[in-house]
Amino acid sequence: MANKIYSFIGIAKKAGKLVSGEETCERAVKAKKVLLVIVADDASENTKKKFGDICGYRGIEIRYFGEKKLLGKCIGKDIRSVVAVSGREFAERLKQLIDSGSIEYGGGIIGES
Repeated sequence: MANKIYSFIGIAKKAGKLVSGEETCERAVKAKKVLLVIVADDASENTKKKFGDICGYRGIEIRYFGEKKLLGKCIGKDIRSVVAVSGREFAERLKQLIDSGSIEYGGGIIGES
């Protein structure tokens, strides 16, 4: 599931609907140009708090997902703690993917409720 999320983040970047890096994302959030902010799980507590506060104040969705190294790699950059999505469809799909987390599809036993 995580690979699918990283791939989708990469697609959003190629479509021009994603910005990355703390300062760039902070400016985009303050200008209300983004719909979703994704902060790496292994980002510092200060970074998590800062983005939690500025997104909460402006009513912008935030999710905590992944590793800094992999977030950067999937968009062709170095380590990134924060990425922000501006495209509505990309933001909605990424929220669905991240929120579903470890929920797998199929594989259940027939007749099991």
